[in-house]
Amino acid sequence: MNMLIQARGLSKHYGGLRALDKVDFDIEEGRIVGLIGPNGAGKTTALKAILGLTNFEGELDVLGHDPRISRRQLMQDVCFIADVATLPRWLKVANAIEFVEAVHPRFSRERARHFLERTKISQKSKVGQLSKGMVTQLHLALIMAIDAKLLVLDEPTIGLDILYRKEFYSNLLNDYFDEKRTILITTHQVEEVEKLLTHLMFISNGKIVLDDSMEVVAEKFAEVLVAQDKIAAAQALNPINEREIFGKKLFLFEGIERAKLAALGEIHTPSIADLFVAKMQGAVQ
Repeated sequence: MNMLIQARGLSKHYGGLRALDKVDFDIEEGRIVGLIGPNGAGKTTALKAILGLTNFEGELDVLGHDPRISRRQLMQDVCFIADVATLPRWLKVANAIEFVEAVHPRFSRERARHFLERTKISQKSKVGQLSKGMVTQLHLALIMAIDAKLLVLDEPTIGLDILYRKEFYSNLLNDYFDEKRTILITTHQVEEVEKLLTHLMFISNGKIVLDDSMEVVAEKFAEVLVAQDKIAAAQALNPINEREIFGKKLFLFEGIERAKLAALGEIHTPSIADLFVAKMQGAVQ
């Protein structure tokens, strides 16, 4: 097990605001990790710390480097991508390739051209002449031509329709990811990354409130649709969330044996979105 990122007591204050509050977490090599949280929860601050873009308190090791003092060496093995729709409109495709080649030591011009050959994008075209979908394809080609050990994606598909969002993640998984690369994603569109992730982290008010592999999440959490006559029995097991659906109560449990839950009703694995809502409500109580 090779740890790519290790944080201990990671903290960041902006005046009286605790953006990160003594956070501990580990991220292994070869994982696709979803860092999920509401606005202002500390996601962006955590990413900035990992990328060496902000000072912090505590200990943080990324690829064997302290981002505060070794950012130049660190970024040789890291690629950071935010909103894929923000490439300058005046930039020509050929110039975009030249620029990334100049700034990232692990960029392959040949690999970028290989990916672009699958599209209808001309290297003579300007970004402003491309559709949003084509801009997505261009950005993907630039990303996947970088042989980085860590890829950080911060809300990468904002403004794109569902077809292009799905294409983005599908190409990323099938053409880029392997057991030696790690991808860290923040997004509000949790349903779209649910089948992609191998590890899930929830952050709220600067604290990590969930940090588990997707296998553990599936074992630890369960939803049960309960009939009226078994509501009291379900509530006695201290669910972390309950809501009404189709005239029945849907309860979300954490750490309860499946045998006990089976007596209450039909068991389902909760979606990341439903689990997120439940954990966030619990975090602010």
